[in-house]
Amino acid sequence: DSGYFMHFNTSVGADGSTAILESRILYPKRGFQCLQFYFYNSGHESDRLYVWVREYTSAHPNGTLRLIEEIKGSPATYWQLHHVSLNVTSKFQVVFQGVRGSGLSNGGLSIDDINLSETQCPHHVWHIRNFTHLLNTSPAGAAGRIYSPPFYSSKGYAFQVSLYVNGTTDNPFNLAMYLYLISGANDDQLQWPCAWQQGTMILLDQHPDIRQRMSNQRSITTDPLKLSASSSTYFWDRPDKVGSIASFPNGTTFMRGPGSGTSAFLTHQRLKSRNFIKEDGVYILLTMEDISHLLSTQPSVSPTFVTNTSKVPDYCLDNPCENDGVCVIVDRAPVCRCPAGDNWWYMGEKCERKGSTQENTIIAASSTIAVFVVMLIVTITTAVCLKKKYSQGKENGESLTLEE
Repeated sequence: DSGYFMHFNTSVGADGSTAILESRILYPKRGFQCLQFYFYNSGHESDRLYVWVREYTSAHPNGTLRLIEEIKGSPATYWQLHHVSLNVTSKFQVVFQGVRGSGLSNGGLSIDDINLSETQCPHHVWHIRNFTHLLNTSPAGAAGRIYSPPFYSSKGYAFQVSLYVNGTTDNPFNLAMYLYLISGANDDQLQWPCAWQQGTMILLDQHPDIRQRMSNQRSITTDPLKLSASSSTYFWDRPDKVGSIASFPNGTTFMRGPGSGTSAFLTHQRLKSRNFIKEDGVYILLTMEDISHLLSTQPSVSPTFVTNTSKVPDYCLDNPCENDGVCVIVDRAPVCRCPAGDNWWYMGEKCERKGSTQENTIIAASSTIAVFVVMLIVTITTAVCLKKKYSQGKENGESLTLEE
């Protein structure tokens, strides 16, 4: 895709030269924000990109700068997605600062597709490159399955995600995605079986405008009482107890527990219809958080019963309503709710009178005819009177002429 982006040329200028990009003043409604942008480093590994916020408060009306994150690393030949948590509560500006390093640069620092949302940032990002090649060459089933790097949750659980690029053997032409617990450095200090950790897997729609995105997601919750289908062991128990041996690409072995997910995460047709694939890569955003607090309930309150010795009269005991009317109490008095159909209804204090659209039509027609007859009589009477008056005037005129 071609388009515009912000670029800081680090191939010229002195060491320590800077470039600044500032946002407009923003007014947060929540206490957390997620800044998302794409970063491309074509310069030198000593070049730096800093993300600041300038916060405006009553004590500092001109704003104070606070460093949020420093981005550094070796130059790459592709755009990299970054998420930065801001957590600002007062009005603020986002400030990008590019700094030229001391090394020889043939390019610079570029940023594109900047989006700010009042949401929590994902905990981890899995970037899968050369995805079109994987789609064209991967078979359906386990042979076409790829695994993410290992990740850790905020509670210390190690986990991994698998992606069936061309689906399972039973459900091909779909993306299938599964979540696994794997053995990690904190297993001896953690609670087992793993209780109420919710893992969320999001395939990012990479549309430049976050408001136009339609990302696809799936959440898995670790129920500590869930049993494995083939045995009586707990599904989310320690991976070295219920899992199998696996190995990372570098040859390191570990234990991987059973996986939970879906074989119909996203169809290939849907995958290609939007911006899930960009620069021949996809991004899977991963979050695992503790939701055990959602299980806690408020203490039950014993209901208070009030004994009323006075007898409440039942005004509708004998149902005074006719024609299947329903009696209800309004202001301690019986009131009839009359039945009605598409072209009929009952009315009156006891639903004793029936009305219909046919009767209304007849009444309306009769009224129209009556008005017409009255107007016709008035018109005829007026015409007769005028004619009579005209005739008398003519006779008087003739009499005067004869007298002369």
